[in-house]
Amino acid sequence: MGGEQSLALPPGKGPHSVGCVDVMVGHTRQGLFLRLFYPCEPRVGAERPRWIPRYEYSRGMAQFRGRSPRWGAPLLHVAFGSCRVPVSWKGPFKPRSGGYPLVIFSHGLGAFRTLYSSICTELASWGFVVAALEHRDGSASATYFCTAESGQEEWIHHQRLPPGQKEFYFRNTQVHQRANECVRALRLFQAVRGGRPVPNVLHPDFDLSVLKVPGAGGAPGGASSGWGGRAPAGCPSQAGLAQILWDFSWACVWSHAGSPFFLQDGVDLAKVAVMGHSFGGITAVLALVKEPGFRCAVALDAWMFPLENTLYPEVPRPVLFINAEKFQTPESIAKMKRLSSRNSQTRIITVLGSMHHSQTDFAFVTGKLARRIYSMEGTLDPHKGLDIISRAALAFLQRHLDLKEDFDRWEHLLDGLGDSVVPAAPPRRSNL
Repeated sequence: MGGEQSLALPPGKGPHSVGCVDVMVGHTRQGLFLRLFYPCEPRVGAERPRWIPRYEYSRGMAQFRGRSPRWGAPLLHVAFGSCRVPVSWKGPFKPRSGGYPLVIFSHGLGAFRTLYSSICTELASWGFVVAALEHRDGSASATYFCTAESGQEEWIHHQRLPPGQKEFYFRNTQVHQRANECVRALRLFQAVRGGRPVPNVLHPDFDLSVLKVPGAGGAPGGASSGWGGRAPAGCPSQAGLAQILWDFSWACVWSHAGSPFFLQDGVDLAKVAVMGHSFGGITAVLALVKEPGFRCAVALDAWMFPLENTLYPEVPRPVLFINAEKFQTPESIAKMKRLSSRNSQTRIITVLGSMHHSQTDFAFVTGKLARRIYSMEGTLDPHKGLDIISRAALAFLQRHLDLKEDFDRWEHLLDGLGDSVVPAAPPRRSNL
């Protein structure tokens, strides 16, 4: 355990199998890049995507942590390059009458779209479509887009605070861009459902608005391109991606016999929430101000610093703050309480025995070296921590998205009642 570094992400505990696929829209950094997690039809021997999808992300993580990319990137790649997410890569979308609720997820500082696969998988297994964004404001450890002229990748590396610039103004600009990207992600789903053209950069021969169903004989797209696995040269074609995204508006789904059937409204766009961790947590709060289509927000250990004080009175919807025990300051808690005083449905709870990274996939990292690098010294079992976070989120989403589920069995968590959870901030810290 001490010498070998590994990652064992848990499968979702809900009734649905989970599929995922990557989506890129636009040829500039003003476009969108996200990973979709969604309920899918079970498949025997389904391919599982790699947790770190490209070597460049290992390099970006090393640089973000202040390690030399010359040795840090190879070490991370050796440790985690073969780790896989327990979902079905490009699995066939599972139809449901009325569609599934949608959650837009915003990652934290130095993260990217795959580092919250555990919570995204868990939500999808309970019947949500989750769009995990990869932000292009310079807060991700690495990301990229493909140019229109040559189709080549242009990488956007993590941007540190420029010398001499005040951090609040730098981060405030970023959080507004991030929130705008959350809004644009919702607009993407609205555009697809409305039948407007939404070209897919990763597979330019497909236009999502004029989908043609391929001949019978297998799932759309045939064999996997492997883009969820090793890195290709240049921007790849991702077979089947356009069909899968179109499934969310018209639900073109393949049966086990290889024949298509149709079901309208794969996503219920009247039931949309926004969620995020750390920098993504405050991004989710700001997104409520910018977009009335978001009916509530779930903020995991939100970093409250980047949001200007003048916007707090403008947050129109309820927020669930799920905090780790060791991260928040009295000033941050005071800002959360300011929101809860204005909206009686806003809730603040703290998960005891947890650290800031406990709400990321790094909670499931094994090996002393990696756990030391990522400050994973919390005492709470990560599976129990994921249960608390996901169940509290599900109960909150049921309440504010008007879902007809049984997630209300976990409503006690919203009041900070239960093992390893307390309301607001704990009066004193436990012995982590």
